Amino acid sequence: MKIEILGMGCPKCKMLYENTKKAVSETGVQAEVEKVEDMIKITEYNVMMTPALVIDGKVKTTGKIPSVEEIKKWL
Repeated sequence: MKIEILGMGCPKCKMLYENTKKAVSETGVQAEVEKVEDMIKITEYNVMMTPALVIDGKVKTTGKIPSVEEIKKWL
C-alpha cells in the first residue's frame, strides 16, 4: 500500500503525516507513507486544498486533518 500526504510542510500537513503513521502502526498494515511537497505532483491529483491524503492513488480527503480512527477505516 502506498500512502501520500500532499502539502507544503505546514503544521496541518505535519499533523496529518503523524496521524497517518500512527494509524498504519496501530493497524499493522504494510504501507509506505510519503510526504509530497512538490506542487506539480500535488496538482496532478487535482488537489486545490492541502493537506490531502492519498491512498493507492485515490484522494481520500483534502483540506482537513482526519483522526487516526478515520484513517484506519480507509486502510
